[in-house]
Amino acid sequence: MATPRILFFGYSEVGYAALELLLARGCVVAGVFTHTPDAGEKNWFRSVPALAEARGLPVFTPDSLKDPAWVERVQALRPDLILSFYYRNMIPERLLALAPLGAFNLHGSLLPRYRGRAPLNWAIINGEDHTGVSLHVMVKEADAGDLVDQEKIPIGPEEPVTAVLDRVREAAVKVLARQLDGLLAGRAPRTPQDHALATYFGKRTAADGRIAWSQPARPVFNLVRAVTHPFPGAFTEVEAEGIAHRLHIWWGRVRNETLAQPAAPGTVLQVSPLVIACGEGAFEVTESAWGALSAETGPPALAVGDVCR
Repeated sequence: MATPRILFFGYSEVGYAALELLLARGCVVAGVFTHTPDAGEKNWFRSVPALAEARGLPVFTPDSLKDPAWVERVQALRPDLILSFYYRNMIPERLLALAPLGAFNLHGSLLPRYRGRAPLNWAIINGEDHTGVSLHVMVKEADAGDLVDQEKIPIGPEEPVTAVLDRVREAAVKVLARQLDGLLAGRAPRTPQDHALATYFGKRTAADGRIAWSQPARPVFNLVRAVTHPFPGAFTEVEAEGIAHRLHIWWGRVRNETLAQPAAPGTVLQVSPLVIACGEGAFEVTESAWGALSAETGPPALAVGDVCR
């Protein structure tokens, strides 16, 4: 029997690591679908298109796969197996059906929980103590297909997202290595998901990083550590000297001591270090940066009593 031809869809660090493994295992990769770098995003991860091009693989970067012409193009690549690792576009059913050995996706959560976009960021925001990765069959509905394999990943209560990103990559490679032979042979295990347990979360944008100071200090910290570098970051706006200034908060810590005097959420309680009142407790800012500043005025001089919104 001829060696199965894999059509690979991938992006980001997980996509790079998965393609790297396939190439190291001597797999026949018929082509690579990926994305061009987004000018508005920090490209903190290794480049899937660069890796594919360096190995002489056909590379495709369509904005969408909805054009019927892609059916003919994919057919011409003669895929036996489709693998998707952090590819961001939906792959239409008519393309999935072209691979006789099936089409499989690696999702960054323990399905059926945290279906949808940005599962790791949402898990940290919600204060979860673990997440995981799931290899599953691709079907019309996103992240709803039968499970092939999963790997659990711990999340420490004080850890930034970067620490967990490394584990997600390692877990993704571990699952792929464990199941690759079965996928290539068309005998990967399949376990239906319990759809009654499914939870869904949507795409996040930079605007979603605004801090709600009415929350307790712990959820504020969870947001900060979930969207800190390399993501856009949590932020607040401070009214100082009659001007609203944006302050990006990259790290901090929860201050649980009882306030000597009640203060409205968002009130600056101390300036050095910067401590801000929350709905319960307070949050100390340890790493931050001001947004765009006027060359004439420079950063604002904060004062106790200033209000963050």
